[in-house]
Amino acid sequence: MKKTKAVTSLAALTLMAGLFAGCSSNNNNAGNATATNAGNTGTNTEAAAAPEGDAAKDIKGEITVITQRTDIVDTVFKDFAAKFNEKYPDVKVNFEALSNYEDQIKIRMSTSDYGDVLLLPTSVAIKDLPDFFEPLGKMSDLEKQYTGLEERAVDGIAYGIPTTVNYSGIIYNKQVFKDAGITKIPRTFDEFNAALKSIKDKTDAIPLYTNYAAGWTLTQWESDLATVAGNRDYVNIGQVASDDNFVKGQPHYDLYKVMYDAAKNGLIEEDPTTTDWESSKSDLANGKIGTMMLGSWAIGQIKGVAANPDDIGFMPFPTNAEKVFVPLSDDYTLGISIHSKNKEAARAWVDWFINESGYPTNEGGGMSPVKGAELPEILKQFEGTDVTFDTLTPAKAGEEGWVDAIDKQAEIGLWQPDFKKVIIEAAIGNRKDSYDDIMKDLNDKWKEARAKITSGK
Repeated sequence: MKKTKAVTSLAALTLMAGLFAGCSSNNNNAGNATATNAGNTGTNTEAAAAPEGDAAKDIKGEITVITQRTDIVDTVFKDFAAKFNEKYPDVKVNFEALSNYEDQIKIRMSTSDYGDVLLLPTSVAIKDLPDFFEPLGKMSDLEKQYTGLEERAVDGIAYGIPTTVNYSGIIYNKQVFKDAGITKIPRTFDEFNAALKSIKDKTDAIPLYTNYAAGWTLTQWESDLATVAGNRDYVNIGQVASDDNFVKGQPHYDLYKVMYDAAKNGLIEEDPTTTDWESSKSDLANGKIGTMMLGSWAIGQIKGVAANPDDIGFMPFPTNAEKVFVPLSDDYTLGISIHSKNKEAARAWVDWFINESGYPTNEGGGMSPVKGAELPEILKQFEGTDVTFDTLTPAKAGEEGWVDAIDKQAEIGLWQPDFKKVIIEAAIGNRKDSYDDIMKDLNDKWKEARAKITSGK
């Protein structure tokens, strides 16, 4: 699965009662989203959406869909193909699953043979998308139906549609919480720490599983920075404007203090160096683990191995901010190869997969990119509350990319596991550093690097 930073491409999605009412994720309005087909070459500015009704039966051909979902390609995807064929009986759909999608698809794309429908790899520069992918239509048309198109658009033309919209926070086991006597979702840092302690005292479950050994799992914590800050401006604007990014009382300090305190108080796995990602999904699903910090992309995988899928819940990361803000990001986007010989059939698959398959909220684990789509069941508890799901505010003009530039200059690794491992090692006594020592070192690096980046030196 793609594990991605929160981005700024999605239109605001706020969970208030009735916002998504009256619409179903199975509606397919793609036929009205784009203009007429301008041909099957890569030079057209708009590729028509697949026709509806009787016209759909006229679409014929064989297509290959390349996916990263090795776990469900021989099961769920084959079921998808069967349902797709009920609408498009003369289209044969083949699947290929790549275990290391980014590296393998990059090699394939050095030729003209990279399937008909595929996920747009992040290794392809945005400006180069027209060289590899068929245009799906004008942004001005498609953005009326979909959210999250901006990240894969060139000169007002969209080349990919998000397969799902991710949100970040904590995936937890409801039965473990019930057994621990936790009757409401913890909101503040103190409430969350108390909940973890209750799990340890009253159950046999590991309160918080860090997945230390996997490494990449620790980077998922960084996705929750905006929740700790309590607003969508902090990540791209607030921290860039401050020398005190890791000082006590600031979001980064408070975010990783949750990790440190849990480890120091014995509320994580007994030996973090021996954690296992694959088995942890089953352990969380079946009540051996209470909580893990992950994006919504993991929900479907965890529910898939649960004896009772309804035991799996989602909650925002704890915060002392006045408002609870959950950041959104788009997952991989789906597009059509410019070399496809059956582009009409390929487009039919793209439209059906996004609008009718149910993948975005089920297997994808997130929200549907279709505007007006029904909320996934796991989020309906937040309807009518003050929990807001939204994208991050873009950087100010002239400051685009500064967060990454400062991070790289400082060699901090906001989206790397290194300093997170240091925090856990220090908390369990394998290092002599205090938490404040670690934060001071990070802040000193940030301050020095920020001065260089903001001054242009």
